[in-house]
This record gives sequence, C-alpha cells and structure tokens, in this order.
Amino acid sequence: MSAEDRQSQLAREHKERQAKRAEEAAKSKRNATLGAVAAVVVVVGGLVAAATLISGSGEEEEKKPVAASGSPTPSASESALAPPSPTPSAALAGKTCSYRKDTSGSPAKKVGMPPSKPNLKLKTMTITTNHGVVVIDLATPQAPCTVNSLAFLARKNFYDNTRCHRLATPENSGLGLIQCGDPQAKADGKNPTDGQGSAGYVFDDENLGGMPYTKGVVALAQAPDASNQNSSQFFISMSDETDQIDKAYTPFGVVTKGMDVLEKIYGGGWILNPEDVTGDGGSTAPKIPLILKDVQLS
Repeated sequence: MSAEDRQSQLAREHKERQAKRAEEAAKSKRNATLGAVAAVVVVVGGLVAAATLISGSGEEEEKKPVAASGSPTPSASESALAPPSPTPSAALAGKTCSYRKDTSGSPAKKVGMPPSKPNLKLKTMTITTNHGVVVIDLATPQAPCTVNSLAFLARKNFYDNTRCHRLATPENSGLGLIQCGDPQAKADGKNPTDGQGSAGYVFDDENLGGMPYTKGVVALAQAPDASNQNSSQFFISMSDETDQIDKAYTPFGVVTKGMDVLEKIYGGGWILNPEDVTGDGGSTAPKIPLILKDVQLS
C-alpha cells in the first residue's frame, strides 16, 4: 500500500470513528432527555397526588364541627354551634361532682347542695320566659356537673320569676350576651349588687375550650378574674364577638329554639346602672324586662 493510499485509509477510519462517537453521543442525550422527562412526570404526579390528598383532608376538616372558646361574641355555623360528640358513657359511669359553700359573702338564695351523682341522661333545658320559650340542647357528657347543678336548681324552683340582669353589646361591652341567674337581681338600673347573687355554693369549671362562645352558645358566668367559682348564673351569647373572651367560662349547651325571643330583648337596648359595684357585671340591664318564669331539664 502506497503512502497515499495509507493516508486515505486512516482519514476514512478517523471519519467513521467520529461518526460513531457522534451517534453514541446523540443516543446518550436522547436517553438522558427521556429520563429527565420521566422524572418530571413522576414529580408532577407526586405533587398532584399530594395536592389531592391535602384537598381531600381540607374537605374533611370543613365537615367536622368546630369544637370547640370572656369577651366579644361569636358568629357560628351550625357545626360550630353543635355540642361536641358525647364522651363514652363508660368513661363517665363513675363520675361524681363536688360542690362547696360559697364563702365570698355575695347575696345568695340557698336551696341546699346538688347531689354528687350527676344524671347523664339529661339532654334538654327548657326556659319559659315572659316573652316565650327558649330551648337549649345540653352538652351533658362534657359538662355533667354543670348540668347536674342546673337540674337541681330547676327542681328547687330556684330560677322561677328571676330577672335577667345584664345585656352586653359590642357598643357597651365589646361583646354580645344576655346574662341571667342572679336570684337577687332587680334589673332596674338601680340595684348596686345586680350580678352578684348566687345559689350559696360554687363548683369547678368544665369543658373549657370545648365549644366556642358563638351566637346561641350558653355558658356559666363568673367574675372575670375568677376560676372554679361557678354557681347559678349563666349567659347566652348573642353575637360571635363574644368568642373573643378568654376560654374561662364553662359552655354547656346551644339554643335550638327561641332565639327570636332573645333577639327581641337584645335589640331593645339597655339601662345603664351607674351604681353597679363591680363594673358592667350588672350595669346594663335589658330595657325590655326578661323574666324566667320556669326552668326544666329533661
């Protein structure tokens, strides 16, 4: 083979090797691109799946009732107002309640002490007022000793002919509620001890944070700086702004009938009591008198 032929052969082989390397490089690039696309598909698929799961979880959360919160009142949906699901009866089978003498010196109407064994079958509190009937669905499993006390006082006719002494609104107190249960209250804008009365005994808080103080929720009332000093007084939230208050008041039920009765009183304004000894605890009585004629639990 001549030198010229040898040079031509080497050039041809070099060209073939270049073409082969170029083909292999192109093939590798295609494989890498396909791999990257597959990875992107997997990642996107994972994100879609995760988004679907998150969305599904959110939907489930929206279906759950709000558990559920003293100051402004709460606006609530039906789920927010619904009492928490009942505590298993087995866990409450041996439940006992403790009540002790009220030593605060506040004016009291003494009718004795409630029994230590609560009735866990009570579901409804019916209040007959001078304007109509108000029905409250009770959260008995969550607040058994509270319901036990209310049932005892109702049997003793403790609440009969008592006057609701406080009407708080966002304008006068930053919250919205109607407060009742002081057996000594005059609700006339003159009595200095309105909001101070009790049943002569006190007991501990229950179900704190178990329900928001949204509109329609009913809770026990006690002094803002007190705890475990519950007695006969209770309030009915008339505004979602009430849920701004500290979760320091025992929620025990939700109004299911008679909100129209309460709205009438709430919309009628209030009487300012400049002689109230503790501030707005009893200083803003309803202008339209609200009298509890009878209370029954069943």
